[in-house]
Formats: sequence, structure tokens, C-alpha cells
Amino acid sequence: MAITKAKKQEVVKEISDKLTRQKSMVFADFTGLKVKDLSNLKKSLKLSVSEFKVAKKTLMAVAFNDQKIDIDPELMPGQVALVFGYEDEVAPARVVYEFSRTNEHLKIIGGYLQGQALSVDQVVSLAKLPTREQLLGNLVGSLSSPMRGFAQVLNGNLRGLVMALSEISRLAGSR
Repeated sequence: MAITKAKKQEVVKEISDKLTRQKSMVFADFTGLKVKDLSNLKKSLKLSVSEFKVAKKTLMAVAFNDQKIDIDPELMPGQVALVFGYEDEVAPARVVYEFSRTNEHLKIIGGYLQGQALSVDQVVSLAKLPTREQLLGNLVGSLSSPMRGFAQVLNGNLRGLVMALSEISRLAGSR
């Protein structure tokens, strides 16, 4: 069933709006993906403030043109879905990559980040990066390590003094 011109314009406007708000985008081929699996993917994406959007390639191309994004969805294989990331640039790539590892029907076919088109390998590399929380934890550990070492050195001197005093008191008590 063909959609009306007004509906097409509405879809293009919706995609254009999402394109202005996104921090990153992943293109995925979802040919053969079951509805149950697709809904699980959408739930996972929602938890990471990302969104899965399906539209005709021609409508995507019009929206990309409107936003001056130099990517042609018409050249992408299969049924193309857009995965928008609104807060974390890496989250959509990570969620789609993890899902594609367990479901062979979902294939990453590219991405878009900071005005640059990304290849499949670049999207996968982005997905394998540690999370922001992991990086912050590593930073805190690195910053606190010298302080912890300094505290142990100071405690070592105090421990030595206490041991020397207790030995002196033990020797003085045995006389």
C-alpha cells in the first residue's frame, strides 16, 4: 500500500528532527530479523537513550539531503534501519554490535559520527571501546594510586616507630 505525500513529508520531517538531535548514528540491515528480536533490540536501545527507526531509503535520502549529510542510503544493502544515539556517542554502536553478535540477521553496514561517515570496521571499533564509567574508574584509580602509595610509606614509618617502641618496652620490662 502506497503512503500519501503528506505521510512521506511527515516521515522526512521526523527523520530530519532526529538527525538534528543525534550525536551518532548506526546503519543496520535487519533483513530476516524476527519481530520478537527486534522488540528486544529496541528495549536495549531505549535503555541507552538510543532509538531504532525504519523508513524507506528514498525518504532517508531526502532527510539526509535536507540536513546536508553526504550519505546515500539507496546504496546500502538490504532493509536499512537507522539507530540514533542522543546522549552517548558510543552507546548505539555498542548495543547494535552486541546484539549482532548473538543474532546473525542484524548486520552493521555503517555509521555516522561528528559529521563523518563510518565504515563497518570503524563502528565495530567504536563499539569495543570501554564505557565512560570504566574510563572514569580507570582515571580515578590512576589518580589515587600515588596518594595510596604515599599513605603506605607514611604508615610504614609509623609502624616502624611503634614496633621499635614496643620492643623497647618489652626489653625494659624483662629487666
